[in-house]
Amino acid sequence: MAKTILIVEDEHILREIIKDYLMNENYNVLEAVDGNEALALFQANEVHLIILDIMLPGLDGWSVCRRIRKTSNVPIIMLTARVDEDDTLLGFELGADDYVTKPYSPPVLLARTKRLLDSRYPKERSTDTAVSSTDKETSILMVNGLRMHLPSRTLTIDEVDIYLTYTEFQILAYLMQNKGIVITREQLITKIWGYEYEGDDRTVNTHIRNIRNKLGDKSKVITTIVRTGYKFNGEL
Repeated sequence: MAKTILIVEDEHILREIIKDYLMNENYNVLEAVDGNEALALFQANEVHLIILDIMLPGLDGWSVCRRIRKTSNVPIIMLTARVDEDDTLLGFELGADDYVTKPYSPPVLLARTKRLLDSRYPKERSTDTAVSSTDKETSILMVNGLRMHLPSRTLTIDEVDIYLTYTEFQILAYLMQNKGIVITREQLITKIWGYEYEGDDRTVNTHIRNIRNKLGDKSKVITTIVRTGYKFNGEL
């Protein structure tokens, strides 16, 4: 089934360029020119990814992101003409999964879109193919009350559902899969965002802080390794 992407961009020419690239890849495209229209379209349709400009008339992109994150972990790529790193960090704090600064290359934006969609919605296994016991075991990560079910991208702590954004889930899963191993910030950036990502270490720090806040009393399972990165120790 073709995935549906919501483009929220008030500049007509930019919106049409993005739309053309996406439609050439057989994605369904919805278009909004302001924040309120974006929220209405999101609520009325099954949307698989949002490309969201920050500087919108009326309700800005940050506000749209904040409202969507109250109910959904749909992947969000934010677009901005602003180059202040603090703006980027604010977007991540609100739950954005990726950030693209204008002017940008449409093929690069398309590549990031594909990466997020492929990771968030992996191709379904054929119903004729049996799932091996090994696959079943590796699809669930369980440590000290934390249970991550990778196929459904869900996290529970002591059987209570915990909401994570797409990127937060990817980071925590990677740390849990490498329990006891120090993972550098550079490794996380390469694994989660890819080699072409131009952000700095503060991006990783912001996501880790968000994850720890959501883990609550379990937050100490992630240890900071000074000037290096992080380690999931699985102990409190």
